[in-house]
Amino acid sequence: MLLNTVFKRFVELAPMCVAARALLESALCPQELDQVFQETARQQYTRTLLFSTCVELMATVVCRVHRSVHAAYQASLQEMAVSMKSVYTKLEHLEPNLSAELVRHTARKLGPVIRRMKGGLPPLLPGYRVKILDGNHLGRTQRRLKLLRDVAAGPLPGQTLVVLDPELSLAIDVVCCEDGHAQERSLLDPVVASTDPRDVWIADRNFCTTRLLFAIVGRSGYFIIRQHASTLHWRRQSTRRRIGRIDAGTLYEQTLWLENESDATLPVRRVTLVLDKPTRDGEEEIHLLTNVPAQDADAPKVASLYRERWTIEGLFQDLTVVLQCEVNSLAYPKAALFGFCVALASSNVYATVKASLRGVHGADKIERDVSDYYLGEEISGKYEGMMIAIPERYWRTFADYGTKEMADFLLGLARNAQLPRFQKHPRGPKKPKPRRARFAKAKHISTARLLAQERRTK
Repeated sequence: MLLNTVFKRFVELAPMCVAARALLESALCPQELDQVFQETARQQYTRTLLFSTCVELMATVVCRVHRSVHAAYQASLQEMAVSMKSVYTKLEHLEPNLSAELVRHTARKLGPVIRRMKGGLPPLLPGYRVKILDGNHLGRTQRRLKLLRDVAAGPLPGQTLVVLDPELSLAIDVVCCEDGHAQERSLLDPVVASTDPRDVWIADRNFCTTRLLFAIVGRSGYFIIRQHASTLHWRRQSTRRRIGRIDAGTLYEQTLWLENESDATLPVRRVTLVLDKPTRDGEEEIHLLTNVPAQDADAPKVASLYRERWTIEGLFQDLTVVLQCEVNSLAYPKAALFGFCVALASSNVYATVKASLRGVHGADKIERDVSDYYLGEEISGKYEGMMIAIPERYWRTFADYGTKEMADFLLGLARNAQLPRFQKHPRGPKKPKPRRARFAKAKHISTARLLAQERRTK
């Protein structure tokens, strides 16, 4: 009876924290994760330490409940049946394909819940499924490995290609690579293999290769990709014609007939935006290539869709601000990639929490007014205390919730949310930095004296 009272208090006062914990139990259900391990692992096997236990430990780190894997282990010492060394050894050898499958598993589990709540964002291109692709290099790690002790350069533990579904705000796929210096284009085979008919890929120019464009079309897919200056070949093009203006500049359009090594031809539209103001790199024109039919996406629409590529940069920002996506104490590449993928899986949980708010209060209001920073602070700040007050066994019931049950539960929590606590505070335009000329030769200066001097001069 007392436990029910405590749970109701958290539902009333910290509903989004309750939502996050219930979703973690559902999306990262231990039995399902261990089944994913059995079906996906190629070389590893389970002796005592379960894959689900590794995910649980890492999730508390990336969600900022604990500052390190060692701290998470220490907090769970009573439940752990293995040593800290065994945990690190397991993380060191976790296969990248297993980490990637964890992300796909959470997307498959949470996508239907978001749709049931009607918490997705409006489709960017009706009749198509838009996918945004971008790469992310993991930041340098600490030099904890013996072979890194005398290395002056920053050690990079790997890189990833992340696929975002902008309608659901879910990371639906990830490609992991242990080589931090590998060319991103060398990782595109899984991207091609995941292309379904009527998928529209939006990507930056680094992914603009003849091979990728022909491969996407070969699988009945579409693309909107910024043109790279030297990776495409064509001998025929139509005359460029002016389409009109948008807020950033003037639009032009023409047709290019791309050619591959087999002399096959692919007609594509090239939308050119002549900028009113050059980019930071001094570029005055941006060329976008697409094979989406003009009746479905005219030139202004193509330019608008390409701008949505920055949505995935927002995802990476949330991974950094709301979560701890790069645990720099994990120097082994496989462990670092696993940590990043657990962060992606946790971000999918966070995206579902936010989708519940959209389902109740409307997408426009949530996207305009709710701060990811304050919402993340609400969840991480109350999580540990909630887990002390409400034992873990109490949460296991959420692992058995179906899509409808989970959606209804989340919507009920979202109705209790006090949105003013998550209010955004947008700042005005940045002012140019003044030249720091005063006290140029002094090492330090007293702020109190400067304030007193300013008061005297007024």
